[in-house]
This record gives sequence, structure tokens and C-alpha cells, in this order.
Amino acid sequence: MNKRKLGDLEVSAIGLGCMGLSFGYGPATETAKAIQLIRAAVERGVTFFDTAEAYGPFANEELLGEALAPVRDQVVIATKFGFVEGMPSQGMDSRPERIRAVADAALKRLRSDRIDLFYQHRVDPDVPIEDVAGTVRDLIAEGKVKHFGLSEAGVDTIRRAHAVQSVTALQSEYSLWWREPETGILAALEELGIGFVPFSPLGKGFLTGAISDATQFDPSDFRNVVPRFTPEARRANQALVDRLDEIARTKGASKAQVAIAWLLAQKPWIVPIPGTTKLHRLEENLGAAEIELTPEDLQRIAEALAAIEVQGARYPAQLQARVGR
Repeated sequence: MNKRKLGDLEVSAIGLGCMGLSFGYGPATETAKAIQLIRAAVERGVTFFDTAEAYGPFANEELLGEALAPVRDQVVIATKFGFVEGMPSQGMDSRPERIRAVADAALKRLRSDRIDLFYQHRVDPDVPIEDVAGTVRDLIAEGKVKHFGLSEAGVDTIRRAHAVQSVTALQSEYSLWWREPETGILAALEELGIGFVPFSPLGKGFLTGAISDATQFDPSDFRNVVPRFTPEARRANQALVDRLDEIARTKGASKAQVAIAWLLAQKPWIVPIPGTTKLHRLEENLGAAEIELTPEDLQRIAEALAAIEVQGARYPAQLQARVGR
């Protein structure tokens, strides 16, 4: 697979978001099957793997540690800090002593001597970002961390953090049905030389076409509380999937592949991290790296997006309050 640069960190053009193997989308995948999937990604050229202490909590880091131990020096592992005891429901905690504790614990779970990319999972309003960046700067000096990242941060926070310790990458949601980063984030990242890692590049599965208004999610699936996934919103948003399908057919590709290829076409420093629990979906997603969207293709997509208003809020209010700070 082709490589891309997040700042000065080289990774595969498409990474693997590993959260769904342990957390968020229903029951966790059986460990042996999850390890098999992660190793299949490595065999297919993926070098960039995303996890967090909050995914489980802790189970996802442990899973990656076991799965990637045989190839540790061939891959880049990103993990995150920033929640009380690794539990998003308990609120934010990016105090310097907590960041250090998370780093030490993550190193053990990941079976590694360094964290390649260490993100603040969400901006903590009670801890100055300068203190956060300074703590990670010290961890970098100690060799425990290689690169600093932010997740869902606003432009002012990014600039303030970057002034203390260079930010290698910002991870935030970005896809054909969530384009808010285009309103200021992308320009700031380009100016500062920071890479962008879109999570949920397939709209939490909706852009694959596999979800309809009749789909029933597992009770533990967090999409049950997302306004954009009410049956009414799904019914309305099907128009976007239908238009995407028309474009995909002309390319001899799947809807998911066109959605990922569209992200890759936006900037050369964008590295999406679609997640999956299925090998055939992994292969489909990675195939997006081989699809070249022409200017005419991109114009058709732009026209389709302009004609369709996506229905439903991205997050419930309490979660939306945590992003863009």
C-alpha cells in the first residue's frame, strides 16, 4: 500500500480503527478472530493502527499489544489519554500526572517500549492545553512517546498546543456526511503542517449501504443514542447513500470505497482509519487506495452533496459539548 505523511510520521495511506473490535458497536469480537483480522491488515500493507485506553476500557490496547507484538517494529500504534480512569462516561482528565500514568499503563498493555502517536482524546476544559502539550513533550524527551496528537480539538487549541509541542496529527470525524472540518480545521492543519486522521470515514457504517431505517442495533451499540441514526433520520439520509451508489457503479467500486477514496482525494496528508470486524470489509476498505477519483468524479460528488441535506445531529448534546473546543 502507498504511504502518506502525518507531519513527519509515515504511515499506510489507510489505517485500521480498532475501537469496534472491543467497544461501541455491540459485543466485543472474539479475541482470536480480532487478532486474525489485525494481522490480516498487516499482511495487506496496513502499518497504522488506532486504539485508546477508553476502548473497553483497556481491552482494545491489550488486544493490539498481543496482535502486533510479532511485528511491533513494522507498525505505528496510536493510542489516547484524557478520560477519568479511561471511562468517557466519567468525564475528562488530562492532568499531567494522569497523562503519565496512562502512558506507563498503555506501554504495558501494548507490549511496547514507546507509543508512536499519543493523542489527547478530548480537550479537557479544566487543564490548560499548554500543560497537556508540555507533559507529552516531556514524555517524548524520555523516549516513551514519539509523536503528539489531538482529537476533536478546535483551531485555537491546536495552535496553542502546537506552540509548545509540535502536533503531528489531529483525529476528528470527517466523511461525506460530516464535513465540518472543512470550515476551518483543514486550512489550519495545512498551514501548520499537521496531518489529519478522519475517524468514522464511512459514517459509522451508514455510507456502506448496509444500514436501513429498519436496522436494529444491539442494545450496547452507541448508535442507538445518536440522533443521526434514528429511523426517521436514516430514512431521510438514504438519499445520500443512493447517490453515492450511482457514482460507485460508474467507477466499478463499492460505496465504501468511493467514500474513502473521496477522503484520500481531499489532501495528501489525510489518512482515514475505517474500522471493521470482518475480513471482506477490511479488503473492501483497503481497495479504496487503488481508486482514483477524477476531477469530474469529484465534481459529481460535490453536486450530490450540495443537493442533499443530511438529517440528524452528529452526537447527543452531552457528547457534542466535548468536541471542537
